[in-house]
Amino acid sequence: MRAMRPLRIAVLAAVLTTMSTAVAQGAAAPSASAATTICNKYCDTRDPALSPGDRQPVSTTISSRSIVLHFDDTDAMAWGSIGNGGAGDEVWLDRSMDGGRTWSDGSKLGDTTVPSGQGGWRTLMYNVDDWNTEGVGAVRACGMAAGSSAIACTSWARTTWNAGDRRTAAATALMMSYDRGTKLFGGNGWWTSANALTAIIDNARVSGMGSYKYAINETYDANINAQGGNFTNGYLDDTGWWGLAWVDAYDMTGDSRYLNTARADADHMYDNWNSTCGGGVRWSTDGEYKNAITNELFLYLTAALHNRISGDTTYLSRANTEWSWFQNSGMINGSHMINDGLSDACVNNGQTTWTYNQGVVLGGLTELYKATGNSGLLDTARTLANASTSTLQSGGVLREPGEGDSCTGDGPSFKGAYVRGLGKLNTQLSDHPYAADLSAWANSAYTKDRNSLDQYGPHWAGGAGTSDYGCQQSVLDLLNAAG
Repeated sequence: MRAMRPLRIAVLAAVLTTMSTAVAQGAAAPSASAATTICNKYCDTRDPALSPGDRQPVSTTISSRSIVLHFDDTDAMAWGSIGNGGAGDEVWLDRSMDGGRTWSDGSKLGDTTVPSGQGGWRTLMYNVDDWNTEGVGAVRACGMAAGSSAIACTSWARTTWNAGDRRTAAATALMMSYDRGTKLFGGNGWWTSANALTAIIDNARVSGMGSYKYAINETYDANINAQGGNFTNGYLDDTGWWGLAWVDAYDMTGDSRYLNTARADADHMYDNWNSTCGGGVRWSTDGEYKNAITNELFLYLTAALHNRISGDTTYLSRANTEWSWFQNSGMINGSHMINDGLSDACVNNGQTTWTYNQGVVLGGLTELYKATGNSGLLDTARTLANASTSTLQSGGVLREPGEGDSCTGDGPSFKGAYVRGLGKLNTQLSDHPYAADLSAWANSAYTKDRNSLDQYGPHWAGGAGTSDYGCQQSVLDLLNAAG
């Protein structure tokens, strides 16, 4: 993945000079395509001469022609240009509302050709986003030399609107994966959507940018009756993720319906606490497997609920019982790392020490400390965090065990849950011992694992890989925690 490229001021100046000459000689103005017109501050097909600025984040070449993407960041509009060519060369914009995955409804915007006798030309300006339909957009400039069928396009990019710093830019890139139909991320992501929504809510809190707070009530209203209702289903860890998301939503909005749903989620989990292995919440209603993540989420959720419900004793009792069982369950191994769960014989099964198993417990212990004032909980959390930050680092960054190049599926969301919990603990501890790690990981990801659209891949130290909302959620959690 590439970092954003430097500005191409000289190329633009040459193109604009050529275009000004063409206009003076009476050449035809660029024509707009027949695509649906979007109107925000201004409508599509605005003259670039009216732009108060010109930022050029990406460019490409084809047959010696330069193709440049230009932005009017003030008005959130874009245009494309082609230069160093000749008459008949073609240039246009593509516009995408899903992070560059598709663009059929926004293709060949402003399609135009270089006039006779000229060496360059440009499109009119088009809006990047569609504010009327909550469309979070991206654009690219494309072109081809006259007489050729070969096409070259810049990489996708966007204006600085809702992307003024690295945190808000990452949040905006994540919102490109928010499906405006299902109101879930990636179209149908379930527990991963809970994590993505949590990252968006946290970003609004730490960055002060509330542009995407609409996703809270839209996700809630569209999915409250899905699956088991109240964001429950047969997998109790799924339920826990949603419960924590609604606690976060309650903290942001003060709307009691979110807190009530979080309570319903915690109660659903408690209904699946049984005597197998001496206690604990089972992973699935169809089995008896006791695993780490489900019980860490239950600890976190019940402690958090106690801290937000005046006069509560029920959720605090459940949180204390959970922690007493968990710390004696055997899932915490001799290296202070947490394995996946317990075997049928109710002993540590030795399975993978996933990052999220090391992180969610830190958030849970921090919430339980706030509930009880027991400083020993923070001491335990520090011991666990010291072990995981050391064990799970490779190449100067956090790495998932067996980390692959894909950003689809469940695993890409794990690191985000880890750094979210680590960040919560780090904020609580007066010496902030993990601030340096979080900052170093964030700086590495921003420098080495980001493309021109502020989309991130799976490897925070850089390397091969694709981007999708799981990786994007994880890096947003990281940037939120690092500041």
